[in-house]
Amino acid sequence: MYNILIVEDEKEIAAAIEVYLKNQNYNVFKAYNGVEGLEIFEKQEIHLILMDIMMPGMDGIQATMKIRESSNVPVIFLSAKSEDMDKILGLNIGADDYITKPFNPLELLARVNSCLRRYTSYSSAPAVSDNVIKIGGIELNDASKEVLADGEAVKITPLEYKILHLLMRNPNRVFSIEEIYEKVWNEPAYNPDTVTVHIRRIREKIEINPKEPKYLKVVWGIGYKFEK
Repeated sequence: MYNILIVEDEKEIAAAIEVYLKNQNYNVFKAYNGVEGLEIFEKQEIHLILMDIMMPGMDGIQATMKIRESSNVPVIFLSAKSEDMDKILGLNIGADDYITKPFNPLELLARVNSCLRRYTSYSSAPAVSDNVIKIGGIELNDASKEVLADGEAVKITPLEYKILHLLMRNPNRVFSIEEIYEKVWNEPAYNPDTVTVHIRRIREKIEINPKEPKYLKVVWGIGYKFEK
């Protein structure tokens, strides 16, 4: 049974989400601000977090930054339509996805299920010998799920790893944003703009100069490729 942490200051919304998740046999913990959420996260084994952005005290952005110091647990932001810049900021600091309030319960459950599938396949994949992709100074080891840039280990999230693996496995092939989303998220391209944010984060980790990337390049009007 997976443990899901809801961090949401509106108690009625948190209670409604709890009902949806428990109907799918998820174990649920609730917190009503970022500080409470961090306290629960430190004490319990949490497999996914649903994080509201705007909360009193410590907001969702600050809480996620703190979580990302030590964990790659999936984080899905719950945001109002007026919080577009906050959603982008959240993705930049390590959130995996977002869903806009008010949301359809079926869409929320689909996002939760999808995130958990990606996370568990990343963290528990069996080791495969001799499964290393190396292009220039970038090395991706699919057995250990590790990435090296010029010999230095890169701290990378499961989503970033899957995007990088897709592009490095197909060097010089151009993928559209929608195509990357559908292959990595394994669902229709609900939020294709999130791909751009994740690509930017990968560049910051593997490129010497992210503004003039050597490896992860944009093909304007089409998409992205990993150049060999």
